[in-house]
Amino acid sequence: MANRAPEGLITALDIGSSKVSAMIAQKGDGGELIVLGTGQRESRGVKRGYIADAAATEVAVREAVEQAERIAGTNIENVWVSFSAGGLVSDVASIEFELGGHRVEQSDIDALLQAGRDSIDPQGRMVLHAQPALYTLDGLTGVKRPLGLHADRLGVHIHVVAADGSPVRNLGLCVANAHLEVKAIIASPVATGMACLSDEERELGVALVELGAGITNVSLFAGGMLVGLLSIPIGAQDITDDIASAFGTRRAQAERMKCVHGSANASPRDNHEMIDVAPISTEDDANDGTRITKAQLIAVIRQRLDHLIGEVGKALAELKFEGPVGRQVVLTGGGAELKGIADYAQQALGRSVRIGRPRGLTGMPEAHATPAFTTLAGLAFYAAADPVDLRALSSKQQLVHRPKGFALFRRLIAAARANY
Repeated sequence: MANRAPEGLITALDIGSSKVSAMIAQKGDGGELIVLGTGQRESRGVKRGYIADAAATEVAVREAVEQAERIAGTNIENVWVSFSAGGLVSDVASIEFELGGHRVEQSDIDALLQAGRDSIDPQGRMVLHAQPALYTLDGLTGVKRPLGLHADRLGVHIHVVAADGSPVRNLGLCVANAHLEVKAIIASPVATGMACLSDEERELGVALVELGAGITNVSLFAGGMLVGLLSIPIGAQDITDDIASAFGTRRAQAERMKCVHGSANASPRDNHEMIDVAPISTEDDANDGTRITKAQLIAVIRQRLDHLIGEVGKALAELKFEGPVGRQVVLTGGGAELKGIADYAQQALGRSVRIGRPRGLTGMPEAHATPAFTTLAGLAFYAAADPVDLRALSSKQQLVHRPKGFALFRRLIAAARANY
């Protein structure tokens, strides 16, 4: 029988379009995160990151958590949940005080943060994160610890991530109906970046592309924080559906064909390698199945992939991810497990590309140490870090209005380029 959860346990819950996964972890004596148990179930109630069937989602959540509890040998009561649906926006609010040259005291920082919280316009969207990222002293950006330093002006950049309210509330309701308390709902790019990006990458500037089943999130990090975010309503499941439609087979068979035989790159020998395709109807004789070449399969994959990576390129341009060719792109998510996709994306985008996998977790099962579980791992890292959130300074409604355009993004990115 499972025991009651001891203090210090962290339970991460990633509710995606293809799977619902859970992980129970605990901080070790050295501060490391030790995985105690994991669970996974097929997601049947989520479309493009949005809850489409609450009952089916609740069942998947309950079963995934119960599986993790059995392996960990303990019961849990609360979870840190990811939110990856479209509609996420990332803004940076900036505020500055005159200090008159005296030393920065803790009271100055507290007053600055309170004023920063109040500067967030409470209209239109639900805030998921409102965190002080970097301070400024007399215009110098990138100051992490201003306490005790002299300055004429003290400022702070506040990182705000927000989303449409209804999808977030639906997500929280499904978790609550599964008899779990929601500790916090975390924007997927924020968590994912903590699991697969180094501190130096986030400082210098890097683009993170999460290839999910139903949605692709393109996020830009610079100066140590998330400064831009766009969502594309295309994912790895669309490739699977294309295969199923093109060759008249079931989705499960199409997914297997993609994972076992699929690739983002073709070679001459692919014209000679044959693949058996089972028909959709189970009543037909097995001989009614067809055979295709691997080249035909790759052609279908590439058609959708060309469109998706083309949209990723447009998103990077809109986020002003410009400059040297060497600026890196990191691919993660289940779609990043497609064979050869890093080489393909590197050629298509004209940038250095690598695959992002979860790292830094002790005892992570080998089957879960893949790009598909990066967000799950990131949730645990986020919970362990427990960053300051300015919303705790006030009980006002957690809403924010998105400023028109990307002027704030561009100013911050320009500052990051100049200083990093």
